[in-house]
Amino acid sequence: MREIKFGVIGCGLMGREFASAAARWMHLLDMPAKPVIVGVSDVNSSAMEWFATHHPGITTTTNYQDLLADPNIEAIYCAVPHNLHEQIYVDCIRAGKHLFAEKPFGIDLPAAQNIVEAVNQTPRVIVRCSSEFPFFPAAQRIAQMVTDGAFGQIIELKAGFCHSSDLDPNKPINWKRRAETNGEYGCMGDLGLHVLHLPLRFGFHPKNVRALLSNIFSTRPNSAGNPENCDTWDNAILCCESAQGFPMILETKRISPGDTDSWYINIFGTENSAEFSTKHPKTLRLMPYQPGGKQAWQEEDLGYQTAYPTITGHIFEFGFSDAILQMWASFIDELSGNKPKFQCATPEEALASHHLFTAALESQRTGQTVTIA
Repeated sequence: MREIKFGVIGCGLMGREFASAAARWMHLLDMPAKPVIVGVSDVNSSAMEWFATHHPGITTTTNYQDLLADPNIEAIYCAVPHNLHEQIYVDCIRAGKHLFAEKPFGIDLPAAQNIVEAVNQTPRVIVRCSSEFPFFPAAQRIAQMVTDGAFGQIIELKAGFCHSSDLDPNKPINWKRRAETNGEYGCMGDLGLHVLHLPLRFGFHPKNVRALLSNIFSTRPNSAGNPENCDTWDNAILCCESAQGFPMILETKRISPGDTDSWYINIFGTENSAEFSTKHPKTLRLMPYQPGGKQAWQEEDLGYQTAYPTITGHIFEFGFSDAILQMWASFIDELSGNKPKFQCATPEEALASHHLFTAALESQRTGQTVTIA
């Protein structure tokens, strides 16, 4: 099996998730290649200690340019604060490194446009963006239903990603709660591409938006315990009209009581409806309908039915780390020259999310429905 040597820029939580997925690569069956992490970079040298412990001999550097200059490194995974996306992503792309990037793909619309321009100028470099939840078996099933036209005329789509940890007002402020580093989008930038990945992939582009944004806690304690301005949006509800004419209700929330980490998508149609939430990770709810027939929801428990087959038996349950592994399998499959069974989020989809979020900010300022450019 061919090895694809990776550098990791940003050694936080998601960097470690990638390392864990790479260590589990034997879990996948019949993959054409595998990722091997050979170098890491973080401005905080202590953040690299975990990698050095688990990967003896790995290159560690506080200057990410050292990884870009390494001819043995083919690809980069980059997970850094949003204000650093534009410079580092563009540098990676221009260095000829394939790039697996984090959302929102730039702190704002101009940054995202500059990154996409660099992608377009370097066509041999493959660039994708992290979004793992659509790899859950039920989400994959819904995607296939859309492809098959199983819904008939679509009546409405609802999708969201909701956290609850910020319900605690004593949670210390961090970079995601500062507009300077997170961006004005707030929760939309942090969570929104997860919500939009499938609708955009289906071609359900929002053409306008009426946004309801909430900044619930305007201050949070800093490291010294003193209140500091918390100037990002905590919650967002986006009411959109799709290009096809049906409504889409999209939500991203950091303060959603009771939701630890809940991603969902619901599609309602004249011939079928479907609901899935990671609150119930193996349960797909369906309501097939024929004119004059009963309107009865059915529940189907799905096992380990994945885009990329694994050693796990089909009756077992699928979880977050499995979704991460499937997402990385798709990217490695594409780097190997294949057409992935389900493609990771693309730069174009990330850019489309920026157009929506920018319009949502204008809608919040004006109280009006805003057409999306």
